[in-house]
Amino acid sequence: MEISNKKKKLSRQSSSFRLRSPSLNALRLHRIFDLFDKNNDGVITIEELSQALTRLGLDADYSDLESTVESYIKPDQTGLRFDDFAALHKTLDESFFGCDDGEDNNRSPESDLEEAFNVFDEDGDGFISALELQKVLKKLGLPEAREIEQVEKMIVSVDSNHDGRVDFFEFKNMMQTVLVPSS
Repeated sequence: MEISNKKKKLSRQSSSFRLRSPSLNALRLHRIFDLFDKNNDGVITIEELSQALTRLGLDADYSDLESTVESYIKPDQTGLRFDDFAALHKTLDESFFGCDDGEDNNRSPESDLEEAFNVFDEDGDGFISALELQKVLKKLGLPEAREIEQVEKMIVSVDSNHDGRVDFFEFKNMMQTVLVPSS
């Protein structure tokens, strides 16, 4: 009974990792790949992957990481190309978060957006401030996070009521304009 409850809790927590929109998933995965590929050569080495995981607070033993990833690296390559990275991601997603989509099928797109919004709204006040956005951008290693002025411009670009922060309605509108419908 306890194991079943843990699995349900894990699958609920994982819904933000597995969004239903294939086009959004592909875009998200490309962005992650680009973040990990520090020298922009189209290949993620084990060193780059290790550094990215460390920046995200997910320190992994290098030899464990190497043994997990090396089977996805083609013999003539020095690291993971995007297709290899996508295959690794799919395997890890299935291994850690399971394939039980029954619960996710009952979820509304709005609840997925609420979960995404809550990632940014660290203090839970119902708004995303420039400082909260900056923290998330820093965790992702994005250069935009370096200057608060850049982050504030990002907020202003979606802040339709001009209160200096993004509420869920504004976040939802922004997400609906950037999401490409899946075919």
